[in-house]
This record gives sequence, C-alpha cells and structure tokens, in this order.
Amino acid sequence: MTGTGAALIAPDNHWALLAILFASTFLAVFLEQKYQWASKMSGAIITLVIAVALVNLRVIPSEAPVFDDFVWGYAVPLAIPLLLLQTNLRKMHREAGRFLAIFLIGAAGTVAGAILATVLLRGMVDGIPGAAAMMTGSYIGGGVNFTALAASFSADPTLKASITVADNLNMAIYFLVLLSIAGSAWFRKRYSHPHIDDVLKNGKNGEGGTLAARYWTRKEISLKDFALDMTFAVIVVFLSKLISGFFTDLIPVDNWFLKMLNTFFGSQYVWITNLSLLWSTGFEKQASSMRGADVIGTWMIYLFFFAIGVPASIGVLIRSAPILLLFCMIIVLVNMLFCFLGGKLLKFDLEEIILASNANIGGPTTAAGMAISQGWVKLIGPCMLVGTFGYVIGTWLGILVGSLLGA
Repeated sequence: MTGTGAALIAPDNHWALLAILFASTFLAVFLEQKYQWASKMSGAIITLVIAVALVNLRVIPSEAPVFDDFVWGYAVPLAIPLLLLQTNLRKMHREAGRFLAIFLIGAAGTVAGAILATVLLRGMVDGIPGAAAMMTGSYIGGGVNFTALAASFSADPTLKASITVADNLNMAIYFLVLLSIAGSAWFRKRYSHPHIDDVLKNGKNGEGGTLAARYWTRKEISLKDFALDMTFAVIVVFLSKLISGFFTDLIPVDNWFLKMLNTFFGSQYVWITNLSLLWSTGFEKQASSMRGADVIGTWMIYLFFFAIGVPASIGVLIRSAPILLLFCMIIVLVNMLFCFLGGKLLKFDLEEIILASNANIGGPTTAAGMAISQGWVKLIGPCMLVGTFGYVIGTWLGILVGSLLGA
C-alpha cells in the first residue's frame, strides 16, 4: 500500500470486491471495443491499470481472499485448459511453423537475459535466482507460469509482490516501445512489413468500430457448450492435482536433480498443460467442437490481469523494486535483441518479430490484442497459437533456469 491506512473496502468484503473485479473487467473490455486508444492498449493492460489505481487510491486492499483464493486458486488454473484447446501441436506445425521459429528464438533470449540479469545483479536483492525462474516462465509463457514457478520455488511473498510491481511498470514501457517500433520509419526501412502496408492501404476500420470489437464478435454458444467447456476444465485441473500430488510424494528431494524432478513433475500446472495438449492434439475434432472456450478462458485471464495488478503498490516500488525493474528490463532487452537480430538474419517480417516478442513477454492475450489493435488480422491466430505454446514450455524452462542458478 502507499501508506498505513486501511483500504475503503475490507479484505473480507468478498461481494464488494467481486463486484469491483467483474465491473473493472467489463469496463476494460467495453473500452477496448469502443475506443481506438483503448484497443491499442488492449483490455488486459487496462484491467491491470485499473487494479493498480484502485489499490494505490486505497479503494481496495492489496491482498484479499477474492484475489488469492478465487482468481489464483480457481480462475487461473481453469483458464489454462480452456485456452489450450486452441493449441493443436500438429496444427501449429502446419499453420504457425514460421512464427514458432522466431518465438523460440525469443524464448532463448529470455533464458539468456534471465541468466545475464542474475549474474549482473546477484547480491543486490535477496532471492534473485528465484526471480529469474519466475520471470523466465512469465516472459516465455505468461502470468500462469509465474504463479506456478513462484509456488515451485516457494518465493518470498515480498519478493513476489515487488517483482510484480516492477514487471507491471516494465511491461507498460515495453508495450509502448513495441508500438513505437511498429510506427518507426527506421525499422520499416530495414525490415519488410507487408501487414502494415496492407493496413495503410485498406484502412484499419472499414466496417466501423475497433478491431477488438470486430475480432470478439458475438459467437454462437449454447448452455451445453458452456457446461462442456467448464466440465472439461475442472476435470483437467482435478486430474492434474492428483497426478502432481502422486509425483510429489513419489520423488525424493535428496539432491538438486531429484529436487528439480520433484518440482517439475509435482507441479499441477505442468500436468494441466500436458493433459490439455493431449486432448487438443489427440482429439482434434472433439476439441475444435467445444465452442466458447476461448471467450471464457480469455475472460478469466482478464480477471487474472486484475489480480496481478493488485500488489502493485507505488510505495513498494519506491522502497524495493528499482533494482527489480532493472532486472526485468535486462531480460526484456535481451529477448528483443534476439528477436530483432534473429528475425533480420532469417528475413522475418517486422510484424512477426514484434508479435513473437510480445507473445514471449506478454503472452498470447497481449500479443493477440496488439495484432487486433494494429489490424494485422492474418497474424492473430499464429500469435495466439505460439503464445499459448509458451504456457507449455515456460514452466519447464523456468524450473531449469531456477535450478541452474540455485534458487
């Protein structure tokens, strides 16, 4: 919090906090689909900004069961299988193989950046190796990987809150930089940019309204569809908890290697990912017929964006996050360096490079949001696919980095 005073709404006032959570999410979606400036920011970022503002104005508390138990405990785990229904590994190879290549180059940059940042800043803040693990997962996959790795390495709550604050500010700067690059004559001169040319030629909004509104048009979904989607998600999470608990008890922690195996196979998020991919890839016809899952999952991710903005106290930033802000910036800069240099060598389009880096650092929601907002409609599907693939490898690579650095 920014001071010692209590928030206007108490942490145990669950219904009031749920009302604010849901209303803020709706407001962000409304703004994103109504106004061009909001569409360019994306609803996810607006949701986060609203949460940061409400916390620092002491309207809501920085911690509450609604955020910890409802969002983190239920919405986030359920969102993963719903979003991964779109991630058919065979389909990704056919439709997004080129995009996946630059995404993986960016993922390698994230790993390299996390290791470099740890080497440069080790000793300045306690728990830097754990922070490297969390941010590796987050900057390859997304916030759900951050959560999994924070739990896997038992991250100190203060460190988790501080690096969340630093990450929030870093992400805001990063998105502005990416948008600036997209509009930069210097970059356009040096990289091909057919999607930008197409937008300039045909106009962004030939049918009226923002591109976000046109992408998230009303979709046919029945009560049976909704019931099936939620049943699938709940069963996946339930089985994942059983399997992860089995491996946690089975694998000893007598040395670093066994501890790494215990952490990896004992993570519910690893098994949520594995089971979801088994279904979406092995039962492609059934998975593709499950309508509305992307809408429900994306709404839950918006709730998640609100929840990660809640600990973002300006007071915490001033006291403990400046070094962590530099830490996050180093990781992002190395990721961008890998993406833009690798993309240049392999002759990728500027739009592909920007969205691949965004899919790494921000995840599929922000990458798709940027593609929608810029009118790069042909890249929406591929960046969603590779972005959700980041959920698959983010936790694995985060555990590897954390273990190597001694977290």
